[in-house]
Parts: sequence; C-alpha cells; structure tokens
Amino acid sequence: MTTFRCSAILFDLDGVLVDSTGSVGRQWRIWARERGIDEEKVIAIAHGVRALEVIRTVAPHLDAELEVRNLEKREAADHDGVAVMPGAIDLVRSVPEGRWGVVTSGSRHLATARLQLAGIPVPDVMITADDVVNGKPHPEPYLKGAEQLGVNPAECLVIEDAPAGIRSAHAGGMKVIGLTSTYLASALGEADFVVPKLGEIHVASDGMRKLAIRIG
Repeated sequence: MTTFRCSAILFDLDGVLVDSTGSVGRQWRIWARERGIDEEKVIAIAHGVRALEVIRTVAPHLDAELEVRNLEKREAADHDGVAVMPGAIDLVRSVPEGRWGVVTSGSRHLATARLQLAGIPVPDVMITADDVVNGKPHPEPYLKGAEQLGVNPAECLVIEDAPAGIRSAHAGGMKVIGLTSTYLASALGEADFVVPKLGEIHVASDGMRKLAIRIG
C-alpha cells in the first residue's frame, strides 16, 4: 500500500470529480465544425487546458474571449451524460472541512453548474479560469489553490486526470495522483502514482493536522 502525507488536497474538476468528458468533447466538436476548424486538432489539446488557450492556438483570428463565453454557456447547458464520478462524493466527504479545494480550467459559472449537477458541495476554495492569468500547465492555478487554503504548496496533494494538470501541479512543487478516467495510464506517467478509480484513494487524519492518503 502506498501512502502520501499532506495538509490539503486539490482536486481537478472535469474527469476527477465530475464525468463531463462527453459534454466537453461534444461541444468542442460542434464549435470546431461551425468555424471550419479541424475537430481532431481541437480535441487533441482541449482537455485540461483553459478554453482561452485552446482557441488562441487553433483560431488566433477569432475573438477568443467572446468565443469562450459562448462555448461555456453551451457547455453549462449540456447535461447529457454529465454525472458525478464514482467515489467522488465519499472521497470529498472524507476530507476535513477547509482542507480541500477545486482547481479547474473551466469558468466559475461552468464549474459551479457542474458541481451542483453532480451533488458535490461547492468548496470555499475554487480556482477557475477566471482567477488566473496563466492556465495549466503553468503552476499558477495550483499555487493559487494552495495559497487560498493557507497551505505550503509542497504540503498539497493534487488529484488530476490530464497531463497538463499534472505538469501544472509538479511545477508548483506538489505531488500528484493521476486518475485514468480520461487518458490511459501511459499518458499519465509524470504523476507520482496512478489509479484507475477514486475508490482506491482513502483519506485519514493523523491527528497532527496532517492527512494520510492511502492508495489501495
């Protein structure tokens, strides 16, 4: 059994707490087709990265901020197949209050809508695309999460499903558990440990304001 010790946990949202892969892919493909852009080129870079960066990369001629607003309105309204990830609610409930947060590449509006749809409480600490200048894989999102939790970054454990998020957390000096909900384990090789499901992760307090995260 593998054990990590930390003071707080930062969760990615899509693909970790909420299963929204179908909605994300569907709306990106619709957006790409409407604008005459290669769908596969978009899908290849879309997951785990801010929509703003994706659009600036594949369609620099468009008004990226306007495109993001319209895209995320449609994503927030697309509930087809969006559901809580198995084990997410039990895992979140096992973390002491004030010791966890969410760091997502989506907007606050979209993140709140998805958490509410999944029945997961909106945490006090939630870093979204609206809160950072640089999105994942830059360390800024996870560093802001640690700062708002009042925890040294090295004392945070991150749970991620995307390579960009893993790189973001590592760049901020954090350990990462990769979840194979979106990518194969081979694509998450940079993570410190990889699990197939959230049910493999167990949280306990050691009584010294430390959390013991046991896997297995």
